[in-house]
Amino acid sequence: MTNSVTVTVSATTANLGPGFDCIGAALSLHNQFRFSRRGSNSHDSLAIAVTGLDAEQVKTDDSNLAYQAFTKLYCHLGQPVPPVQIEIDLGVPLARGLGSSATAIVGGLLGANELAGVPLAQEQIMELAIALEGHPDNVVPALIGGCQLSASNADGNWTICDVPWHGDIIPILAIPNFELSTREARRVLPTHYSRADAIFNVAHLGLLLRGLEAAKADWLRTALQDRIHQPYRQTLIAGFDQVQAAAIAAGAYGLVISGAGPALLALTNVDRAEAVEAAIATTWKSVGITAQVKPLKLEERGAWVERF
Repeated sequence: MTNSVTVTVSATTANLGPGFDCIGAALSLHNQFRFSRRGSNSHDSLAIAVTGLDAEQVKTDDSNLAYQAFTKLYCHLGQPVPPVQIEIDLGVPLARGLGSSATAIVGGLLGANELAGVPLAQEQIMELAIALEGHPDNVVPALIGGCQLSASNADGNWTICDVPWHGDIIPILAIPNFELSTREARRVLPTHYSRADAIFNVAHLGLLLRGLEAAKADWLRTALQDRIHQPYRQTLIAGFDQVQAAAIAAGAYGLVISGAGPALLALTNVDRAEAVEAAIATTWKSVGITAQVKPLKLEERGAWVERF
């Protein structure tokens, strides 16, 4: 019987411009969750310790999201929730549009599954994760890795499609020193869209899939445009227009809002990565925003588990 397990889960960037709520990619930035059984004679059935980025903002009682996911799996199995100690080390900043909640959900589900003896397959874990998160674009790549497209079926289940990502495409992540809640980012979206906007996004998502596979610059420059969420959300992000223009001028194929924001993601090639990184940082600083800007990699492997 496994008594302790560590689950490492990647940050994710969702939407990628026109792929609103259906496409996401795992990035080489991680949160780590360690789950250890507590003895039956322990005074408390739950103990949570948090270190790393924004640790002071994470709840350490039974409302903690990783613990909520942990209990969800045992409830799904019809088994009592065991006493557990959870140690969380955060490398993914909160409320920036980088899937921090998805890492907690995936971490909690996988940790519980391991301590329960691995009764559920990855696909079953994925279905539980989507149900908890409400949409698939972050939890699916966080669990599986790579870039993933998710589509719902008539029976309520999901079909997941791996999206080829050419090795020459470099993601440049820019994380500003302010937060933006997903609730606020969704509040500004309209409830209805025109037929022209729907057609625009369908065409651009199709082109994005081909552009990511081929690393064809002119395809990607067009494909990263969007009419469903970015025109509304960019008003919540100070300096967005200036940063986008500077990144493209420096050689980026485009710059998009990562998830609900306010983090931004530029795609470029290795030859222009350094120039794009500098342009984003300098431009945001010119409007009073300090940002961490760094080139990352697509995280091909999904969440991984170490048993102790």
